[in-house]
Amino acid sequence: MNRDQVHGGARHLKGRAQTTLGALTGDAARQIRGGVNQVAGGAQYAYGRARDRAEDLAEEGAILAREARRHGASYGRDAARYAETHPTTTLLGVAAAAFAAGWLLRPSR
Repeated sequence: MNRDQVHGGARHLKGRAQTTLGALTGDAARQIRGGVNQVAGGAQYAYGRARDRAEDLAEEGAILAREARRHGASYGRDAARYAETHPTTTLLGVAAAAFAAGWLLRPSR
């Protein structure tokens, strides 16, 4: 829970109290101020919730990026190790990939 959620909730409750007090005393201006505070407090609370959720998503994204980086580095090391231990297979694989890329990129097929 962040500051906007707390202040928004408090302002909303203040507005409800103003609206109720204005209705009991017959003060239309107080009722209007209370309604304005209710709406503004609700909007501030909703903004605070959205901001809190966005921060959570950003943190989850950073965790996933670190995991992907770690896995990518691991896969890269494994591929380099395989290429060093199997040079013939690697050469044939690279040649096949180059032939396929050349065939796919030529102007007329």
